[in-house]
Amino acid sequence: MTTPGTTAPATTPVSGRLRAQLSGLVRRREKDAGDDGVDRGILSDHDRKRGGVRVSMSTVHVILFVGLVIAGLGPLLWLAKAAITPTQDTLSQPFALWPNGMDWENLSAAWNDIHIDRYFFNTLVVAAGSWFFQVFIATTAGYALSVLRPKYAPILNALVLATLFIPAVVLLVPLYLTILHPPVIGVSMLNTYWAVWLPAAANAFNILLMKRFFDSLPREVFEAARTDGAGPLRVFWSIVLPMSKPIIGVVSVFAVIAAWKDFLWPLLVLPDPAVQPLSVRLPAVQSQTELDVFLAALAISTLIPVVLFLVFQRLFLRGAGLGGAVKG
Repeated sequence: MTTPGTTAPATTPVSGRLRAQLSGLVRRREKDAGDDGVDRGILSDHDRKRGGVRVSMSTVHVILFVGLVIAGLGPLLWLAKAAITPTQDTLSQPFALWPNGMDWENLSAAWNDIHIDRYFFNTLVVAAGSWFFQVFIATTAGYALSVLRPKYAPILNALVLATLFIPAVVLLVPLYLTILHPPVIGVSMLNTYWAVWLPAAANAFNILLMKRFFDSLPREVFEAARTDGAGPLRVFWSIVLPMSKPIIGVVSVFAVIAAWKDFLWPLLVLPDPAVQPLSVRLPAVQSQTELDVFLAALAISTLIPVVLFLVFQRLFLRGAGLGGAVKG
């Protein structure tokens, strides 16, 4: 308040201009943020309504869509065509649609001569075992580091993180020697699936990913369970695992894909052809097989993961984006 006989201090022109600039900045930010909740792009609504801009954007969208379809499905469609095409037609006219007819015998020859069914079963065994041990180690290790939190948990976390900086090629020789002469059992694990399952289980990325998700779980639930008398194993099995289905799905996708396409390590520890997966056995029989039969075998082996993707499409797409599974 002002006392009688005194006047209120006049606002200087500088402060008035400053308030005007601030208010204008606030209005522009509110306008850019969009109070109606509509996301803004590089083009405004007014520009999108213009005929030339609308036609140009539609043309760009069509070109991008066609390009993505050709780049993504083109190789698969060509392989499907080449699987039932004779070798001479594939070599002379690779992009022609069956100039001399189809050869369906390639599929039966690939199935019976190359024994795709046997190697596919081996691949399923390798992928299933790798998936189980990776999920088991990742969940238990992440639970110990995040929920149980022993005194040495920061040291263990730092050691696990440090292993990510070691190139995988550097570990091939010591890991192979460990599989050849295990320190405890003393029996070589070569030509056994344990040689693939156990090294795959020691995945530091999955452990840290699982720990990160467990860190975001509400601690009040764990405290309430402990108050009711639940032990660590009960909390892990009845509370943590049911709440961790999204991240378990992500780790499962990573584990299955890595096991399905792995070539170098199964080649080293599974020298017996009877236990080798498709990723190892198909390149080995390439020099002994006709081109059309080999392409048919590749098409059959490619069809299997495509069918699996279509069946578990929602799980794969959920695993492709970690933002929905990992908070923070």
